[in-house]
Amino acid sequence: MKRIAQPFPRHEHRGFTLIEVMIVVAIIGILAAIAYPNYTQYVLRSKRNDCAGALVGMAAAMERRFSTNQSYLGLATGGGDTGAPAAAFYPAQCPIDGGAATYNLTIAAATQTTFTLNAAPTGSQAGDTCGTLSLTETGVKGATGGTVQACW
Repeated sequence: MKRIAQPFPRHEHRGFTLIEVMIVVAIIGILAAIAYPNYTQYVLRSKRNDCAGALVGMAAAMERRFSTNQSYLGLATGGGDTGAPAAAFYPAQCPIDGGAATYNLTIAAATQTTFTLNAAPTGSQAGDTCGTLSLTETGVKGATGGTVQACW
C-alpha cells in the first residue's frame, strides 16, 4: 500500500495562544488592582507612623528644655511661642533625617507650662485621611481627620 503525501505536513506547534496570554494578562490586572491600593495605604501609614515617632521625640526634646529652663516658651523659630521649631532645637519636617518632606512639624501653642505640637501632612502625604496629628505635654494625641486609634 502506497502512502499518499499530505499537501501540508502537520507540525506540532509549541507556545501560547492569544487567548491564554489574554487570560494571564487579565489575572495580573485583577491582582494589581487589588494590591496597588493596599500598597499605597501601607506607604501612607508607614510615613504617618514615622512622623508620629518624630512628634514624640520633639515632645521629649521640649521636656528636656523645660527641665532646664522651667518653661516651654521660646522654642519656635525667632524665639516666638508658636511656629516651626528652631533648627538647633528640633527639625521642622518629617522625615527628620532628610529627604522629601511628608509632614511639617510646628509648635501650635506654648505657654510656660503647656504645649501642643502639630504635624501637618504635605507633599506625597497630603492626601492622608488622618490629617494633622497633634500631641500635648500630657501625652494627649489627636488627629483632625480620623480616630486616634487608627491614626496613631
